[in-house]
Amino acid sequence: MVHHTPAGSDSLISAPSARPARTWLVVLAACAGQFLVVLDVSVVNVALPSMRADLGMTAAGLQWVVNLYSIAFAGFMLLGGRASDIFGRKLTFLVGLALFTAASLAGGLAQEGWQLLTARAAQGLGAAVLAPATLTILTSAVPEGAARTRAIGTWSAVGAGGGAAGGFVGGLLTETLSWRWVLLINVPIGALVLVGAYFWLTESHAREGRRLDLPGAVLVTAGLATLAYGIVQTEAEGWTAAETLVPLLLGLLLVGAFLAVEARAKAPLMPLKLFRVRAVSVANAAMFVNGSAMFCMWFFMTLYAQNVLGYSPLGAGLALVPSSLAIVTGSKLAPRLMPRVGARNLAAIGTLVAAAGFGWQSTMGAHDSYATAILGPGILMMLGAGLASTPLASLATSGAAPGDAGLVSGLINTSRTMGGALGLAVLSTVAASRTGGGTSAEALTAGYALAFRTGAGVLVIGAVLIVVGLAGVGRERDGEA
Repeated sequence: MVHHTPAGSDSLISAPSARPARTWLVVLAACAGQFLVVLDVSVVNVALPSMRADLGMTAAGLQWVVNLYSIAFAGFMLLGGRASDIFGRKLTFLVGLALFTAASLAGGLAQEGWQLLTARAAQGLGAAVLAPATLTILTSAVPEGAARTRAIGTWSAVGAGGGAAGGFVGGLLTETLSWRWVLLINVPIGALVLVGAYFWLTESHAREGRRLDLPGAVLVTAGLATLAYGIVQTEAEGWTAAETLVPLLLGLLLVGAFLAVEARAKAPLMPLKLFRVRAVSVANAAMFVNGSAMFCMWFFMTLYAQNVLGYSPLGAGLALVPSSLAIVTGSKLAPRLMPRVGARNLAAIGTLVAAAGFGWQSTMGAHDSYATAILGPGILMMLGAGLASTPLASLATSGAAPGDAGLVSGLINTSRTMGGALGLAVLSTVAASRTGGGTSAEALTAGYALAFRTGAGVLVIGAVLIVVGLAGVGRERDGEA
């Protein structure tokens, strides 16, 4: 773990009083918050069939249990990042975690489908406020260089572990208790982290006297949510139906309006000048592209394990444990490999390794063995994801000014999560188009396989983007580390 603290007014820990143990506690609090918000992206996957049976939800409603969280999470994360810069990292961390914990309680107690969906959206909003503060707290507590690279690697590993552990945790809780505990488990953990963060963290502000760009936040969230809704509609209505085209066009108009507002706002939510920094713009584009494929892995793998191979919720979760360990391993190896290989090269290699895993997964059959249908490709996919995430996060954050640290942290999470939300909508539609309404093991497998094959192609595009767009950038950043 990290044992260094920085000098400078932006630090969460003042240099004279800083102690290695205190720094460790700050990093622990930041990583715990990140673990919770990422865990809840995937923890509900294995519980979806139980939720549907208990609350009488439709198949489309189940997809929105995942998507509402992701869209609110990603759509308001830029606002959360800017809030941490203006109001203070500690305050936004505490507020976000409190909202997240309260929404988890409401979701776990839901008696109707709409109540669960509302709680999931509120969870996403809390996560959007909390998540940017976690990375900013960490980078403020650890000086730029090798120590920060290791800290970001730990943060990436914990976040990856949260997403990876979701299947196992969700399966265990669903089978031994009930689906409600995939949400209720956040309540005692969130309360514990709240108490620890209150005492361990000290406040810091990057900017005073700035206003939040609420119109920008509403426009970008509404635009992305409307786009996702339009994509989901293609499954039932097709791409040319009015039910699909209207929300797609409206979503594009809202996103365009967001960009127009940002270009003229005195205190924009997302200063467009940030994208003139090549490391920031390309790393975030790569995060979006990679996230659109990698996010969907857990969703389709858990459905394949339960709906095709006949695994129980706990069995499906256990089946993905090796993949969980692989992504954590990749995230922890990345900081050691970056100085030797280069951040850009390592990100590209990791993306291609993940693409190979997706290609392997796309060959799955309705009666395949665990070793070839889940174990091997799952390890390859998630090892690659772990290797790619740390260098991309390091490149994006090192290219930003200190006053924009929270915003850039939010932008990273926004790119990855919104890419995942839109990717899930697209790949679910791709899978449904191949399944054609069939419910047999063979029909479902054909749909899942096409989704993985499409994901492999997307990841190859992501690798090309990294190699071409970050040419000459990776080595420079590695030299700083």
